[in-house]
Amino acid sequence: MVRHAIEYYAVATVRWFACRLPDAVVRVWGDALGMTFYALDRPHRRVALGNLAECFPNRPIAERRAIARRTFRHFGRLLLELLRFSALPVDEQRALVEIEGADRVRQAYAQGKGVLFFTGHFGFWELHAIHHGTAFEPIGVLARILDNPRLNALLEEIRGGNGNHCIYRQGAVRKVLKTLAGGHGVAMLIDQHMHSPDAIWVNFFQRPAATTSTLAALALRTGAPVVPVFALPLPGGRYRFVYESPVDPPEGDGPEAIHQFTQRCTDVLEMYVRRHPELWLWMHRRWRDAPAPVTSGMFPAAQS
Repeated sequence: MVRHAIEYYAVATVRWFACRLPDAVVRVWGDALGMTFYALDRPHRRVALGNLAECFPNRPIAERRAIARRTFRHFGRLLLELLRFSALPVDEQRALVEIEGADRVRQAYAQGKGVLFFTGHFGFWELHAIHHGTAFEPIGVLARILDNPRLNALLEEIRGGNGNHCIYRQGAVRKVLKTLAGGHGVAMLIDQHMHSPDAIWVNFFQRPAATTSTLAALALRTGAPVVPVFALPLPGGRYRFVYESPVDPPEGDGPEAIHQFTQRCTDVLEMYVRRHPELWLWMHRRWRDAPAPVTSGMFPAAQS
């Protein structure tokens, strides 16, 4: 399709410039890109402001608008910094990163059951996944296939630059189980609205949100430790990649245990979003539909 070709060449051109411009210029361009979308993209701006009003009702309107503007700036910067970071040599990537919680990662791997890493659309999560492949070992990254095949191929190349591999929905559970059985890591996001049968309702900012139960179900089935990860900006265009303590699993392995585990993981994510609200994807319609009458979780069947 013509539109797909235009999108691909636009991103490829931006990547070419981002790889050749100074860091400071890339950040300024990212800010400008984000603010352009804030000004022109009224539907997503409206969603962001509505979500902020629901989650921070006691904050002044001016403060919520400021958070929304910073959020758009952040995601504009994220795009350009991802394109630049992914093209840097490994030693230059390492020079931009400080890691917090490396011992937790090594201890988790040492259990020999694989490791489940999770985060949300927060901070610089894509950069974090890329760097993990060199700081520790390559991981599998659960991802959705983009509608634009050429852009999807480019993003897959970026994500796999340091040895990571993408795991798509078709046959995902089987591939994840195989990766964990080999003692390796898998990363996933848990903050998207879910339509699938394995979705369960947990509280996120004291509001019911349809959330994947896959993370909890995998952890309870395999015994793999579940490590929350967060990527924060530092002054001067550097990053802090944080590995939190593993989330304690509940007793049992039935639907209630899956629900409790999912809520605990969501609580960790909410804690970081409350600390740094400008780094989360407020433009996403996270809360929609009505909660199901019975909260339960089902382990999704493996697909061949």
